[in-house]
Amino acid sequence: MRVEVKILSVILFCFFCLPIAAGAQQNKDLGLKTVVIDPGHGGKDPGALGKTSSKHEKHIVLNISKLLGQKIKAAYPDVKVVYTRNTDVFLELKERVNVAKRNNADLFISLHCNSNNSSQPYGASVHILGPKSKNSKNQKDYFAASMSVAQRENSVMLLEENYQTTYQDFDPDSPESIISHSLMWNANYSNSLLFAAEVDNVMKKPPFRVSNYTGIHQDIFYLLWATNMPAALLELGFVSNPSDYAYLSSADGQEKTAQRLFEAFKAYKTQYDASVSVEETPAPAPQSVPQPTAQPAPDRKGQPSVEKFTSEKWYGIQIMGLGRKLAASDPALKGLKVEAVKADESTIYKYVACKSETREAAASRLAEVRKKFPEAFVVEVEGNIVRRAK
Repeated sequence: MRVEVKILSVILFCFFCLPIAAGAQQNKDLGLKTVVIDPGHGGKDPGALGKTSSKHEKHIVLNISKLLGQKIKAAYPDVKVVYTRNTDVFLELKERVNVAKRNNADLFISLHCNSNNSSQPYGASVHILGPKSKNSKNQKDYFAASMSVAQRENSVMLLEENYQTTYQDFDPDSPESIISHSLMWNANYSNSLLFAAEVDNVMKKPPFRVSNYTGIHQDIFYLLWATNMPAALLELGFVSNPSDYAYLSSADGQEKTAQRLFEAFKAYKTQYDASVSVEETPAPAPQSVPQPTAQPAPDRKGQPSVEKFTSEKWYGIQIMGLGRKLAASDPALKGLKVEAVKADESTIYKYVACKSETREAAASRLAEVRKKFPEAFVVEVEGNIVRRAK
């Protein structure tokens, strides 16, 4: 019962608010700095078979991965783009994960193509880590099809030597196995969901075609289970469908697909960077009568004085950043009373709990708040500007 409650609480939190991590970084210069792009399959593992031997899944996703990486580098020279493979070589699933970990990736994107025994299914989909659904209404198509995709992608393990030993801790049917990894990390899961939402948005535009498969799916992929950063696996279309295969295997289709994925990356990076920044551009000084500035309290015991807030300055604990304003009763806030603060030029509301007169008073509540929001941190609020408290 305890396991089920933990799973449910995390899923509800993520789906109700799609929050961005509440400042997992320690200084304002940090944002999305490293992305690992993983072209699925390769070498002795062709993936889904195309009509010609030079246009199997492994070739298609490698081409699109390189195009996506080039677009990211052109737009963001300071972002490090790492490929798990940049040639037609076989790479074990565990090594793909290790590449992301060694490079301290801020985002892991695994690209694949889908396949079916029938030529009828078509469309793209995005997958993030999550447990099997208990919703009987969706069992027939959405989740049954989704789990078949996971089984197909995970089957690559069988091509590896000593796979029984390497993946002995991976049990897709174990809730504890899932909880012990990404689902217990609210920041990673919610950011994965945020990126997935941006991908899902572009997958509803040409060259993609909307179908019953289009959407955000929860699956138990090893690649998503083993990573320790926001991650998503993208199925770009069905190689088994003539129309999907035509655009996926063509240079023009690959270019347009990469462009759409770049648009999703750009939208996600903009929100991610805004959520982890500590300072924002100060708003113009108000024209009203100046308020009295804070004065240090008398030092009666030889200890450092405590700075108290004026009517415009206070302290609190930031729990999340989000691109929309939540109602005070929203379950995503987990019962906390918060202030939603948004700078004039920003699109992000910063949710700050435990409003206090002093930094010390706010800090005293941090351990308690982190039981609900592990990435929470103490901030100073002045007007509509939120800064990490020093």
